[in-house]
Amino acid sequence: MTLHIGQPQRRENARRHLAGRGRFVSDLALPRMLHAVFVRSPMAKGRILDIDTEAASLCPGVLRIFTAADLNPRCQPWVGTLDHFAGMQSPPMNILAEDEVLWAGHPVAMILAHSRAEAEDAADQVLVDIEDAEPVTGGAPVLLPGAPRANEAADSNLCYETLLETPDVDRAFAEAAHVVEAAFTFGRHTAVTLEPRAVVADYDPASGALTVHHGTQTPYQFQDVYARHFGLPEGKVRVIAPDVGGSFGMKLHVYNEEMGAVAASLILGRPVRYVADRLESFVSDIHARDHDVHGRMAVAADGTILAMEVDDLTRIGAVSAYPRTSAAEGNQVIRLMGAPYRMPDYRGKLSVAFQNKVQTSQYRAVGHPIACAVTEALVERAAEATGCDPFEIRARNLIADDAYPHVSATGYQFEKLSHQACLARLREMMDPDALRVEQAALRTRGIYRGFGIASFVEITNPGATFYGIGGARISAQDGAVVRMLPSGDIHCAISVTEQGQGTETIIAQVVADQLGVAPERVSVTTGDTATTPSGGANWACRGAGIGGETALRAGRQLRDRILMLAGALVQADPATLRLAGGAVVDAASGAPRIALEEIGRIATYRPDTLPHGVDHSLTVAHHFAPVGYPFDFTNGIQGSLVEVDTETGLVKLLKHWVVEDCGRIINPLLVDEQIRGGVVQGLGPAFFEECQYDVDGQLTNGSLADYLVPMAVEMPDIEIAHIETPTQDTILGAKGVGEAGTAAAGAAAMNAVNDALRPFGACLTQTPMTPLRILDALDAALQERTAP
Repeated sequence: MTLHIGQPQRRENARRHLAGRGRFVSDLALPRMLHAVFVRSPMAKGRILDIDTEAASLCPGVLRIFTAADLNPRCQPWVGTLDHFAGMQSPPMNILAEDEVLWAGHPVAMILAHSRAEAEDAADQVLVDIEDAEPVTGGAPVLLPGAPRANEAADSNLCYETLLETPDVDRAFAEAAHVVEAAFTFGRHTAVTLEPRAVVADYDPASGALTVHHGTQTPYQFQDVYARHFGLPEGKVRVIAPDVGGSFGMKLHVYNEEMGAVAASLILGRPVRYVADRLESFVSDIHARDHDVHGRMAVAADGTILAMEVDDLTRIGAVSAYPRTSAAEGNQVIRLMGAPYRMPDYRGKLSVAFQNKVQTSQYRAVGHPIACAVTEALVERAAEATGCDPFEIRARNLIADDAYPHVSATGYQFEKLSHQACLARLREMMDPDALRVEQAALRTRGIYRGFGIASFVEITNPGATFYGIGGARISAQDGAVVRMLPSGDIHCAISVTEQGQGTETIIAQVVADQLGVAPERVSVTTGDTATTPSGGANWACRGAGIGGETALRAGRQLRDRILMLAGALVQADPATLRLAGGAVVDAASGAPRIALEEIGRIATYRPDTLPHGVDHSLTVAHHFAPVGYPFDFTNGIQGSLVEVDTETGLVKLLKHWVVEDCGRIINPLLVDEQIRGGVVQGLGPAFFEECQYDVDGQLTNGSLADYLVPMAVEMPDIEIAHIETPTQDTILGAKGVGEAGTAAAGAAAMNAVNDALRPFGACLTQTPMTPLRILDALDAALQERTAP
């Protein structure tokens, strides 16, 4: 019996944040702490001739200035490759640039001072002499033989390439009644988290212990990284991740600055603090996307999808990110193409290229928006070519809800999804027939509205096949320690982490249900490698599905122990007892037998009164790793309604719909919060967000004055509905939900914009869909229609 799983409950820590009582790394001030500022290359590529720090060293408050020769030997270089990405290359990376700078913003020196302001003043006095070289900033030509290299330490500009194909893909295209195709461009963007990257490294020479307060998603990953790369015993490294103001994947990666703070603390034996400001975040935080994709789809006369072929070129910066690599997104792009559909044949080629820009790597919904946008845009073209309605062509091709298990043409194994049920539910919510009538009436008045839909599949709950198989020391399991206090209250220490998504709340709900108490009686500790068990923490939407399952199993083990102890105390068979309302009760009648606080009192303070041999411990530790399917895929479908002003190119987002299936829902309030936030992060790069570079590799809009993020006023109402298809791989049955909103929002919006522009023959295939690009598309369509 469950009382709390499936019920809406507000995030308890939200009240603390609203009261201004958040505990962030940037709030931390330690005795004798120094502040770090980095001198950065103003050029995208070049050879360092000299770094003059003499004037800077004389500035007030400056304690030490490090260049590569001073700092880099303290740290073992890192290499961002994975073994199962055959043939992948990426040169070693270290804290500070040594001979060559590789992007505008590459750190070349580190200033330590008593205050941030003093360090910044000194940084202005550092003179860096760099022999400028032509940067690599373009697309496909960078892969041609003889092209200048973005990184001279690499063999070429090709980081990684792979090809997936089924045997009959060419025949499918040859026999197709229709072949639709398009070229797509997905611009770079970045995370813009509420809290920038922040770290305070504190090495104690007396004990040899390193404590790193780090705004990260994955404290255990960084405990391992710091121990290995700085030659420390892992048991002497503690990583504490307190409140984290958003991550979205950006805070998973190893960065020069955090490694520099640790190295400096080890050398000086003092705490070193680094907090990125907004300007340097744009040239140091990982960027996302940056894909050029050519796709085509083979379709039968009746609209049946026969095959897809895609060629994805993704550009990642001058080195691959560590330890998860910058190739993982492109790998997911080509493997998620066509995922919702019964598509028998497929060919997908991926090329990952180096360039002299900020690194790209995993960001919320890794690869999903690109795969979804390409697939769904081609489905729309197939519908137009065959005269099918957009809902009808999907109904014909989506995998049937009774056709599972199913293996996609790209090799993904699906346990059970609900595409058809989601499509039917979306049709009810949107009422497309009424929208078409309204659309036609408005067009007579010069108002152009359109709606689009997009089905999606989301990867969640990854096992060891995600990174471990490639040699990365990234845990696929999670651990929980659940204990009952003498008062009868419950404490759970767990390895999954909290970044504002409500992890602590859902874990409390899961544990509360196993132990028959209210969630308010369950306290949850996360984010400290010294006080929580080791685990993978939160990435790829694994917090509920893996962390929740870990907590459930630990809670059940503690439940059984409590009932065994209670049976001895009340002289009853434990099988006739259960936990409810903060007490042990008779399973048949519900009559109270003994309160939890009485059991806690006796077990803690009077174990001598218990029968001999009775286990009086009230603490259970459990670790859980996924088994069965390599991933727990979720699915859903989104719809978007827009209005396009054809005079200005401005788009008004009128309404957005989401039908989503994340398995068993633990907390519907938090699930809807995650979906709405994800939709906003999908619509942002669809219409506003883009990191723009010039031919010299300079970021031209690297501030919040120029880089557009979506605000509340631009966002539409978002209506959400749910289908629940629990995974059978776990007792809890929960999958993930954090990336679902982002996965298809841009695809649905692109289809909606193109639907609005259909009377003009214009079509957008590039994001963000800015007013200028919309006007250019309209102009191109006009010129094509009027050409002789």
